[in-house]
Amino acid sequence: MKPLPKIALVDDSLYAAQAKVYPREIEGRFARLRTLAMFVLLGVFYVFPWLRWDGRQAVLFDLPARKFYVFGLTFWPQDFFWLAWLLIIAGLSLFFFTALAGRLWCGYACPQTVWTEVFLWIERACEGRRNQRIKLDAAPWNAEKLRRKGTKQLLWVGFAAWTGFTFVGFFTPITDLAREAANFSLSGWEAFWIVFYGFATYGNAGFLREQVCKYMCPYARFQSAMFDKDTLVISYDAARGDPRGARKRSADPKALGLGDCVDCEACVQVCPTGIDIRNGLQIECIACAACIDACDDVMDKMDYARGLIGYTTENRRAGKPLHVLRWRTLIYGGLLALLIGTFVWGIVHRAPLILEVLRDRNALYRRGSDGAIENSYTVKLVNKTEVAQRVRLAVADDSSVQIVDARDITLPAGQVTSVPLTLSAPAGHIQGKQTIKLQARSDDDRMAVVQSAQFFAPKEP
Repeated sequence: MKPLPKIALVDDSLYAAQAKVYPREIEGRFARLRTLAMFVLLGVFYVFPWLRWDGRQAVLFDLPARKFYVFGLTFWPQDFFWLAWLLIIAGLSLFFFTALAGRLWCGYACPQTVWTEVFLWIERACEGRRNQRIKLDAAPWNAEKLRRKGTKQLLWVGFAAWTGFTFVGFFTPITDLAREAANFSLSGWEAFWIVFYGFATYGNAGFLREQVCKYMCPYARFQSAMFDKDTLVISYDAARGDPRGARKRSADPKALGLGDCVDCEACVQVCPTGIDIRNGLQIECIACAACIDACDDVMDKMDYARGLIGYTTENRRAGKPLHVLRWRTLIYGGLLALLIGTFVWGIVHRAPLILEVLRDRNALYRRGSDGAIENSYTVKLVNKTEVAQRVRLAVADDSSVQIVDARDITLPAGQVTSVPLTLSAPAGHIQGKQTIKLQARSDDDRMAVVQSAQFFAPKEP
């Protein structure tokens, strides 16, 4: 009997383990832009819930009341169409900016990038610069290492918990939430979401970091579909930089047969995802431009021209003209401007009064004591303004159809008011089903809205 052939074992794991990335701190024009963007975005997140507007929280998504407050604007469930419109604008913006200049969102505005950078700031403050952190991780555990690591973890947990608390503060009035937290009287759902969002921040920004960008975020996978040869991306000028090699500052690279790249790997050391941009554009690149700052700093020290690594296009590298404005960006930009303009116009011209008419489904009609045909309805009136309004109901298109119940209704500010309504028409005036229009108009005539309804009557010979 022949022996069975040996089978080679193949590692089919979906996750490729790699060494921890220790990004080096860097200064430069792009680093300053990232820092500015992060402070703005963190300020929006952490400050907005504490701002007050007309005696209430300026930004509050009140889910139980089904109302969203954004400074002076109040969005009702009937306005959620505009929320969907806003999401379309956000999606198209991603297409536009990606086609224009690559992954700007990832490098400057993505929450994963922003919070990871904050956690890195805390780590640097507690454990030191890049080489110090590497040595600390390699060193055996002792009192100093325990103190540094423990301090970092305490600050990470505190910042993550504050992040979770702030997140919930967008949905529950944050002053009430702070009072409940101080008295240990948080509801179950409030406590759950604070812990859940805090834990997600701690795990993603503290430990997963670049792994989220590499394995969890789908954007890196489909970004190439939005790139073309005129998209601005971060790239290495191989024609100028190669062959790479170390040399003295006073040496002539041409005499040594070398390019401008001194092979210092500064661009690799500052990369938050640990890639080497000199190997070409990779899906792990989040376009943070840290490698540009690092390379420009080295070029300055060597008295070489900047731009060995820079924002450019594939066509530009090939010596062709730069075409930032082209059909793709013009179409994206035109659609984006149209959507934003429509959104602004729609928000400004929203109806401050909403009228809904619901028929009584228990009976199509009934006869009154005088033989008139009556239909019953429930009228819902939504007053979106911040002041009480008095409105009058009337049938707009048929003077013979009368309102039996009271016509004048007082609407509290920012409330939904439901009232019963009975309409009456003379016998024989309406045959079968007829569409009528009910109007609600404010006393000052500044608000008026019309809603159609169906009036049913018997067909008489």
